[in-house]
Amino acid sequence: MATVKPFKAIRPAMDKASAVAALPYDVMNTAEARETAMGNPDSFLHVDKAEIDLPDSVSPYDDTVYEKARENYLKLLSNATLIRDDTPGYYIYRLTMNGRSQTGIVGCPAVDDYLENRIKKHELTRADKEADRIRHVDTLNANTGPIFLAHRPSSALSKLVEDWIAAHAAVYDFTSDGSVRNEAWIVDDPQIVSDIETAFAGIDVLYIADGHHRCASAVRVCEKRRAAKPEYTGDEEFNYFLAVIFPSDQLKIFDYNRLIRDLNGLTEETFLKKVAGRFDIIPAKTPVSPQRAHTFGMYLNGKWYHLSYKFSSCERDTDEADRDEAAASNPSVLNASTNPVSKLDVSILQRELLQPILGIEDPRTDKRIDFVGGIRGLKELERRVDTDMKVAFSMYPTTIDELMDIADADRIMPPKSTWFEPKLLSGLFIHELD
Repeated sequence: MATVKPFKAIRPAMDKASAVAALPYDVMNTAEARETAMGNPDSFLHVDKAEIDLPDSVSPYDDTVYEKARENYLKLLSNATLIRDDTPGYYIYRLTMNGRSQTGIVGCPAVDDYLENRIKKHELTRADKEADRIRHVDTLNANTGPIFLAHRPSSALSKLVEDWIAAHAAVYDFTSDGSVRNEAWIVDDPQIVSDIETAFAGIDVLYIADGHHRCASAVRVCEKRRAAKPEYTGDEEFNYFLAVIFPSDQLKIFDYNRLIRDLNGLTEETFLKKVAGRFDIIPAKTPVSPQRAHTFGMYLNGKWYHLSYKFSSCERDTDEADRDEAAASNPSVLNASTNPVSKLDVSILQRELLQPILGIEDPRTDKRIDFVGGIRGLKELERRVDTDMKVAFSMYPTTIDELMDIADADRIMPPKSTWFEPKLLSGLFIHELD
């Protein structure tokens, strides 16, 4: 059962929401954040990326950055740009982009659910990225950016949300980033609050869709505070973290495309021959956006190609009873037949092309590979190949069901397997830790 508690949010005053709310800290660099926040002292980027208010020479990880973040946060509180709610409740957050809406509940899941694997992950985290957000959360004494969680559809939760929206006016309704409508409702009726908490208790597990580093950091801060307070009861706010939790059937994952800097010493002719040994290649007259799994677009030297993976006979024909025997003599059969991660298109491209042909051994660390979210379009792939890269691959998106199945199997996806849009804004809901 999932534990998701109501909380007393710190949030923008009604007329300040659009000025305060900002994209997450990790989707833009310092220069982009500085430009975005220019002329807007209320932007939450002054809290989430406080280095924008310091000289360029200051490292984003310098002590003064975290001190400046707290100073800016307290200023927003003192001038009533941010306000505190008096009673604990839930919040409903709806985002609409390109005619598609997703509606989630803002609440506070339990750290223990994460530690005991009732909140499931699908990505690894990096210690340096965790360390940054640990210091940020600890210094501010607050979760300022929500974790993006998903749950398998719940008719009970859906009805509670739909009924509340139908009967109440939104506290916020504004457009961000030029095209994303953001709406929010406060759920403060004690009975409905109790009903929502009970409905969450009927859900077995939650899944991290986006925000693995933020989630891990919130957990580490909790562990630090537990160590400093051995007599903790479990009811303290630091035992919970901020999240927006959506039903999985409302979510859309976009493609996460690949760019490679060179052909690993191969001529274009040799490269294409090697690719043809593993994929069917068809020249294309227009940019290729794959329409089904196990197909890829490739842009090379001003030309697009459609690639279809050639499954091996073992992958295609071996039934479940034969797989263990086949895998004993050929481990790649096990990888391709029984491991759900290996069936992902990102895994197929890595295993069959990027590693053996282009020499990309570890996409997490190799400087020859870059990644571009599909929301930026195929034109961005063309632009990069025409300027600083050599070849691009457009992907068919990973599905939300694949994500949940892999998380259920306690497996880890390859890096940059999923790109969620729209992004959850920071600064709309803040959870203080005491």
